[in-house]
Amino acid sequence: MQSIRQLSDAELIHAFLHGQERAIEVLITRYKDKVYTAIFMLVKDKYIAEDLFQESFLKMIRTMREGRYSEQGKFLPWAIRVAHNLCMDYFRRVRQQVSVTLPDGRDIMEILPLATESPEDAMERRQTHEGVRQLIDRLPEEQREVIILRMYGDLSFKEISDITNVSINTALGRMRYALINLRKMITDNQLVLR
Repeated sequence: MQSIRQLSDAELIHAFLHGQERAIEVLITRYKDKVYTAIFMLVKDKYIAEDLFQESFLKMIRTMREGRYSEQGKFLPWAIRVAHNLCMDYFRRVRQQVSVTLPDGRDIMEILPLATESPEDAMERRQTHEGVRQLIDRLPEEQREVIILRMYGDLSFKEISDITNVSINTALGRMRYALINLRKMITDNQLVLR
């Protein structure tokens, strides 16, 4: 018999809808990193990202239980779309983002290393992530959104165009300009990314 972890997304959803609660846990575990990262890159706040992540999966579960989920696409693009829409709702509700910034300009979360990492690994990881995040943050909003959905959400340009309500060519153009701008910023600032 096939292990539940080896089932396809569609099979896991079917199993969940027919009473196997473990199936939804496997599906969430399979995609939690990608969905969370996409949310975090948009809201830039760990606690808000965690709340929106939970809200996203609760909404997906409700949608599936109500029979409104259609299996015409893959699960991940749908999950990213749900998360993206919740992020946009959040931004509509809260116009300004407030973060806890230390006197030296660092975010307070940067000084709290992960318990499983050595201090050197944690520092290198933070520096790399921060460097990339700072560059992405400097991009115009439309370019930043496409970069996040493509690189962190692993979405196709068709899926990005559907989520952002633009043509595929517009999504491709935004990605092209985002990459040009990122390269220019790396060169201009003589940044070294590890």
